Amino acid sequence: PAPGVADLRADIDTLLQDPLLRGATSGLVVRSLTEGDVLYRREPGTPLIPASNAKLLTAAAALDVLGTDHRFATTVHAGAAPRDGVVHGDLYLAGTGDPTMTVERYDALAADVAASGVTAVTGDLLADDTWFDDQRLGSGWHPADEPYYYAAQISALTVAANADYDTGVVEVTVTPGRRAGDRVRVGLAPATGYVTVVNRTRTVRPSEATGVTVTRAVGGNTVTVSGSLPAGGAAASYLRTVHEPTGFAAHVFADALAAHGVSVGGEVGRGTTPAGAPELARTDSAELGDILVPFMKLSNNGHAEMLIKAIGQEVSDEGSWRTGLPEVTAALERLGVPTRGLDLRDGSGLDRGSRVPARLVADLLKAAPDQPWYAEWEDALPVAGAADRMVGGTLTNRMRDTVAAGNVRAKTGSLTGVSSLSGYVTGADGERLVFAVLNNGYSGSPPRPVQDAIAVRLAEFSRSTPTPGVPPVPTARTVPLRAAEPDRAGELECTWARAC
Repeated sequence: PAPGVADLRADIDTLLQDPLLRGATSGLVVRSLTEGDVLYRREPGTPLIPASNAKLLTAAAALDVLGTDHRFATTVHAGAAPRDGVVHGDLYLAGTGDPTMTVERYDALAADVAASGVTAVTGDLLADDTWFDDQRLGSGWHPADEPYYYAAQISALTVAANADYDTGVVEVTVTPGRRAGDRVRVGLAPATGYVTVVNRTRTVRPSEATGVTVTRAVGGNTVTVSGSLPAGGAAASYLRTVHEPTGFAAHVFADALAAHGVSVGGEVGRGTTPAGAPELARTDSAELGDILVPFMKLSNNGHAEMLIKAIGQEVSDEGSWRTGLPEVTAALERLGVPTRGLDLRDGSGLDRGSRVPARLVADLLKAAPDQPWYAEWEDALPVAGAADRMVGGTLTNRMRDTVAAGNVRAKTGSLTGVSSLSGYVTGADGERLVFAVLNNGYSGSPPRPVQDAIAVRLAEFSRSTPTPGVPPVPTARTVPLRAAEPDRAGELECTWARAC
């Protein structure tokens, strides 16, 4: 090999000896897009847990099957044509898996119903989520994860509760009083009668030990808040999943209808829209190419699973993991990516049963630039060190003040004992490189500093010019966590309670 390539291989070998990787299995592939050769490989064909690197596969398959211009529709139908402003019968709210349906968009949809002249519904408001099946959780997801935002239940009709488009969750805000003994206020957003709160918190003196626990019992929508907060302290917020997000969406829409003067005489429930039912209102999502930005930048698990089911619906008329996951393999093969060693159990990487070789990830990264959707794909990847979260995403706090900042575009991944980083980097001479790093089985802190050092070394790579040597493994940046839980900017796409 050229001197620069030999130096690179020696330096990566040295970095992989870091104590953070003691006992780990590391799959690593580096190849040149410019020259076409493989610059480094270690355990390239070993099937490893990918964590959120699985989203690279999901995004590519969604773009291949659905297309960059695909939009998700949410519609309102009348069981019978309205007469004199009254729907004599039921009203149907139907979803097709839009992961960006916010409270504001439900409000606008209700406003459109009112603008159509409807003022009353004599029957029920029925939510139609039959575009997807009714399997809400991945079969291999850990039961302890269910209350937390990264393991929200999946439905074709849901609510994105915040600017990050976290679906199927409610934000719980806990605010202490000014003095010890004062009542602690607990708020919910979106606020509907669908989720109830049991408030067992208290305000204590600042010198006393404090801590808050927010729990939701499996199978119900009662959120219990307990513990204590210091008098005069700042409010704390928590995301908790809701049970049956379809019902949550229906209640949000029912409140919006009432706010716009449309009364519903019956109950809020679930149903299937009758064939030929008149459409009263419709809202379409942004194009898939744009939705990929919050999906990939912020590593949104719910979006990944909704895309898998949308793929299944598109190809097989059944929106399920059963039909969608095989289509990911089929899409990769259409792209010319060999799928030997691939075993994908979900779209997000939360299922620890998934296995992906580093070679496959690198092959996908190599194939993507030849696709018509590559510009959207590349734009959706997190950018190292970029302060704007919708640019830097899960790499916002990594590789700052290095030659990799603003250069590396890559997808992160994190589970207990699993960390990954795969993407693109431009070397010192302008050579375009792809890299895939999958680390499994380490016992201590996540080896993100080692991954960062490898990415920095690749940004310094030159085939002919001597390099400055092995870059130092940086000390991991300390990212403040939200009330002892993962902050989205902190790149934790994992089971936070188990030392990720």
